[in-house]
Amino acid sequence: MRIGSLTLENPTVLAPLAGITNLPFRLLARAAGCALVCSEMVSANGLVHGSAKTARLLASVADEKPVSMQLFGSDPGITAEAAARVEAAGADVLDINFGCAVKKIVKSGAGVALMREPQKAAALLGAVRQAVRIPLTVKIRTGWEASGAQALRIAKIAEDCGVDAIAVHPRTADQAFRGCADWPVIAAVKSAVAIPVIGNGDITCAADALTMRQKTACDAVMIGRAAIGAPWLFGQVRAALEGQAPPPVDLALRFDALRAYLRASVRFFGERHACRMMRSRLGWFSRGLPHSSAFRESIKELASEAQALEKLAAYEALLRRREAEGPGKK
Repeated sequence: MRIGSLTLENPTVLAPLAGITNLPFRLLARAAGCALVCSEMVSANGLVHGSAKTARLLASVADEKPVSMQLFGSDPGITAEAAARVEAAGADVLDINFGCAVKKIVKSGAGVALMREPQKAAALLGAVRQAVRIPLTVKIRTGWEASGAQALRIAKIAEDCGVDAIAVHPRTADQAFRGCADWPVIAAVKSAVAIPVIGNGDITCAADALTMRQKTACDAVMIGRAAIGAPWLFGQVRAALEGQAPPPVDLALRFDALRAYLRASVRFFGERHACRMMRSRLGWFSRGLPHSSAFRESIKELASEAQALEKLAAYEALLRRREAEGPGKK
């Protein structure tokens, strides 16, 4: 699949997730087989006005490339200036958020608010397109009502403005993440534009990705919440899309991912901050495993990388003993 001048090695994309898709998590997704990872959404205003915290969100390393950085903003001039800074920081793709339905984002006129203001949307996308040479994408929702008419309108505006691909999350603004994704909206957008369309929403396993592509003809699939604590989902989806059996998820794969996530987080955030984060985040990876509640309890007061590695080793050893004893053993 191509997005402008960029050729992806497979049709899988990591969705931008606020507070989740930081550099350590993106490295996990890339190592698992994701073709294009995406940053948390970055405030155009914060970037232009010199927020160090905002600028930190643009940190990147070679091992995660290609990487897309997502901006949100409502002012065409400010967003265009921020876009130029994102390009200068080394992003391979720039994504503009037209989908965030969080109240404070909508009140600022950004995110999904732009889907009900087509003239403003066109002005913003046009200004950004003129400001950068890297591939430009936009992530949209169904819109403010369920028909999908706003999604079609914005998709055509985006294409006319020189956007290179569109990601469609087919839920309305009021739905947020509730209810079911309306995949026919993805199919309608795909039929309406000539640029690539990336389908997003309700992909929880490899079979879902196959079904989405069959039903919508989308060019790639974007996975977000289902990958939290399960980055290996990208490898399973990639295999399924290539007509192969999805690889099994064994204990070695899980715990290698856990240790990689821990170490990358310590390098990026520093040991103290990373360990505070890991008190909850390591627990994400234990979903569905025996003794997961006891493991989550054991990591609630992590204070060092060494302690975290010790807890992981103990939990892995427990699970391997249980596995060796066979079914029925406690």
